[in-house]
Amino acid sequence: MKVLKTERLILRGWRDDDLDAMAEVNGDPEVMRYIADGSVRDRTTTADNLAKWSRGWRENGFGLFAVEIADTGEMAGFTGLAIPEFLPEVLPAVEIGWRLGRRFWGHGYATEAATAALDFAFTECDLDRVVSIRHVDNVRSGRVMEKIGLAYAFSTVVPETRQPVAVHQGTRG
Repeated sequence: MKVLKTERLILRGWRDDDLDAMAEVNGDPEVMRYIADGSVRDRTTTADNLAKWSRGWRENGFGLFAVEIADTGEMAGFTGLAIPEFLPEVLPAVEIGWRLGRRFWGHGYATEAATAALDFAFTECDLDRVVSIRHVDNVRSGRVMEKIGLAYAFSTVVPETRQPVAVHQGTRG
């Protein structure tokens, strides 16, 4: 799996010792507020997620990176690429996304990590188009999408959860 380095972050593969930190992220109601139906995820579900995310790399040649703060070694969350099967109307597509623990919000980490992941998508994965999907009320993610150069495309509803979402997209420049 690819490792990306930015000025302050290391985007890397998943390790067994990432489980506790990611379970903390997934267990925070404020972090999960706009994800799927807004429910928090327990440690077992998070372990299943980590296995799925690692498998995604093997199956697709891309996936979600663990985001590590370079100075401290703390695992802050994730960024990267996935196939947005939860929203069939955008398929075929690859989605860029991110989820960081609340204590890492407001430092520009999501933008920095997503910028590196988007560059990876266009230069190393040879993708021509990437989408990003957010709950319509998730203003913070909308700002990150704008900062990394994604433009609003349309709004719709996720079939399974009935959540209203905005779809943004960007193309290889």
